[in-house]
Amino acid sequence: MRRFLLPFRFAPIFMGAAAMLFAGFFATVAEAQEPVPRRNVLQRLFGVFVPQRRYYQEQYDFPRQPAPRRVLKRRQQPVEPQRTRPARAKPRIADAPPPAPVIAKSPDAKKVLVVGDFVAGSLGDGLKTAFETTPGVVIETRANGSSGLVRNDYFDWPKMLPDYATELKPSVIVVSLGANDRQMMRIGDTKEQFRTDRWTEEYRKRVNALATLARKDGLPVLWVGMPPFQSSAMTADMVTFNGLFREEVEKAGGQFIDIWDGFVDEGGKFVLTGSDVNGQQVRLRGSDGINLTKAGKRKLAFYVEKDIRKLLGEAAATPDVPGAEELKDLVVTAPLANEDIVKTQPIGLTDPELDGATALLGGDAPLKSTGKSPRDLLIEKGEIVAAPPGRVDDFRLAKPEIVVDKPTAQK
Repeated sequence: MRRFLLPFRFAPIFMGAAAMLFAGFFATVAEAQEPVPRRNVLQRLFGVFVPQRRYYQEQYDFPRQPAPRRVLKRRQQPVEPQRTRPARAKPRIADAPPPAPVIAKSPDAKKVLVVGDFVAGSLGDGLKTAFETTPGVVIETRANGSSGLVRNDYFDWPKMLPDYATELKPSVIVVSLGANDRQMMRIGDTKEQFRTDRWTEEYRKRVNALATLARKDGLPVLWVGMPPFQSSAMTADMVTFNGLFREEVEKAGGQFIDIWDGFVDEGGKFVLTGSDVNGQQVRLRGSDGINLTKAGKRKLAFYVEKDIRKLLGEAAATPDVPGAEELKDLVVTAPLANEDIVKTQPIGLTDPELDGATALLGGDAPLKSTGKSPRDLLIEKGEIVAAPPGRVDDFRLAKPEIVVDKPTAQK
């Protein structure tokens, strides 16, 4: 019986030892399962992050790697105090050019009345720029952008023009109409389609009546033609209108001014960009192909400006430059070959008649000129101007005769 009970005596000992072993095992597992900082995606892709590396070094006493030499060298250098940079001086902005001097208009300045549609409004703006330095001329614009000669129920030009003339008392009347007239016209109680024979005949009568009304008091009338537009159909109609304007205005005693060539290319096609009054390539028309830019308005006015100056005469003369009064008293001191000292008034470079003279200074023979330069004759007519005698390109010269001296007989 004791033989069987002997193993049970040592059971508590075995159980205590087993409990101690299990306790040590669970302690080790618990220690091994202490929380470790989780790594994110970037740490898993590019290696262990520094704080995590330090954690493992502290837990498992890993040897630390020495810092690179360049880092140690940088740490050993004394830290210099941060220098304050001097504030940068602000770039100097160039002084704006002084505004153009405003020239006051004379109390007795002559007025130019500009009437018509939106093209007339652009023409008026260009003329104001052209005559802004001319004190003797004032530009008065009375334009209605959507008006014309077809819809007299919207705006009646034969009724309004006399009122404007009475109010302003202009010296010249400038008319520009037609851009809005490509539409149906009411004639009596019926409506007539655009460009039919009856429509054209009635439109002719209205153009002639307005031109005659403008010429009622004997005033000079300048009827400005229509420019081309981007629409080919509209451009074709403007060609017809310009021919009609020329015929009816000249019948009434007015003057038609053709501005077509200033807004087309060499082939006669519409252009958005072209030469301005100074010959520079600029944008003349707006993006819609109808309205004009500032340069286009000035170019439009260029065709009318010279006729206005011719009609108004001295009133349209530009003011004298500073010091012009002193120039009038200057005397030409350089003697001309065996000639007396000549005193003459200054002659303007823009005077087409050279101060009314018809002969050169000191000559009696009048100037003979066709008004065409050698370049114009060569390009337009293919004519070559004859070279003056004695010039190297005068190929008409006869070959000189060579005279050989004959030897004389010796006596």
